[in-house]
Amino acid sequence: MPSIIMYLDILPVNSDSSEGKCGYQDVLNYLNLTKNNDLYTMARPVINYTTTTNVYLQMLVHSILDVKETDQTFVPYIWIYMAWQNEHIYWKPEDFCGLSSMSVPIDRLWRPDITIEEMTEMDKAPPSPYIRIFWNGWVVRLNDMVLVSTCKMQVYKFPFDIQSCNISFKSAIHHVKEIQLVQEISDPSMSEWSHDLPTVYEWLLMRMNTTTKSVNTLGFEQSTIVYTISMKRRSLLYVVNFLLPVLFFLCLDLSSFLISDRGGEKLSFKVTVLLAVTVLQLILNEILPSSSNRIPLIATYCIGSFALMMLSLLETILVMHLMEKDSASQDEANKDQSLSEDCGDKRGKVTFHNCSTNVCDVSTGETPSGLLSVAKEGSSSKLMEDSHALEKLSDDLRQVEKTLTVLLNSRKEEGKPGYWTRVAKIINKVFLFVYVTVASLFLVCIFLKWIYAADE
Repeated sequence: MPSIIMYLDILPVNSDSSEGKCGYQDVLNYLNLTKNNDLYTMARPVINYTTTTNVYLQMLVHSILDVKETDQTFVPYIWIYMAWQNEHIYWKPEDFCGLSSMSVPIDRLWRPDITIEEMTEMDKAPPSPYIRIFWNGWVVRLNDMVLVSTCKMQVYKFPFDIQSCNISFKSAIHHVKEIQLVQEISDPSMSEWSHDLPTVYEWLLMRMNTTTKSVNTLGFEQSTIVYTISMKRRSLLYVVNFLLPVLFFLCLDLSSFLISDRGGEKLSFKVTVLLAVTVLQLILNEILPSSSNRIPLIATYCIGSFALMMLSLLETILVMHLMEKDSASQDEANKDQSLSEDCGDKRGKVTFHNCSTNVCDVSTGETPSGLLSVAKEGSSSKLMEDSHALEKLSDDLRQVEKTLTVLLNSRKEEGKPGYWTRVAKIINKVFLFVYVTVASLFLVCIFLKWIYAADE
């Protein structure tokens, strides 16, 4: 059937009509629509009840206002065109100065009870209060509405996903033999017009398919038209604000292997990076719905990156523990060496003191030549002063020797790392190789899956 609008535009017009019947009120009086007429409002407008009322329907998407993944709702702004035949309406345009159509209040005529199955909220804006009638009985209703409908979101490839949402039109109580929904065949440019309209949100309308079918509802068949709207997410904002930061944090964690393992700077740096990824995961949890059938690839991407960073943190803790263990053993060895040196110093002091005492004893003995007592006392005091000076010099030399020994030992320790330090360095090198390999394979697999996986 050709377009109703195109068909009704070709109307006979006779300017030589009788004067005095050129107003809308004349047509209303002729049709008896000036008062509440049950013939027009109470029943389906057919002369024979076995006649099926064909309702021609066309929906156009003006814009996509919102898509809420967590609530799984789809909010488009749509225009709905409906046309049907009212067999009780007819007049000759030439009798009314060529008047072929007019608008009447919507409550004066019967209208089909077409509902949208997926609608969850009534449109807050009031519908148009008028409908247009034509001389041959066709009734046309145009209405625009903000539709809040349910839509099962497939977020497996988020944010590179393509969503398909259905908008199903059907009668509320009428059988398919009473009301038959027919897709209005219109100009193909109408669909292209929907594609070119601006979108307010982050979605781009790709295509809109239409399916006409009969469904069994509560034991009787009903005619249904299903519009499937396919739309693609604009993913650039999510790539810049989410995917790239996680990748940058992974690169920062990899670069932390250049930081020295001695001290706590490396450990604190890794913990900070790990906490930053945790914050991004919390943000992602607020975006994605919890009723998804499969784990989204972006969640796998975050969990995998978090796992790699956690293993890197554990490896850093192990390496620092081994180095600390080696440092503790070296400190114990240096302590033992210092104790042995202190004991040697004490033994040297005692020996030297005994030696000086013997010298004093020898010096205080009587000489065969019978020296004078005054000479003996002067010689003894001089020997005592010399012995104290030598003892002090000996202490200073031993202190210098001890300091040089400690410096030499520290130089040797720096030149030759301990056993556990060598083991820690080997672990660090092996883990770095494994870390780079696993991270590269993981990122390649994830991005290939994002590109080639089917939308689910």
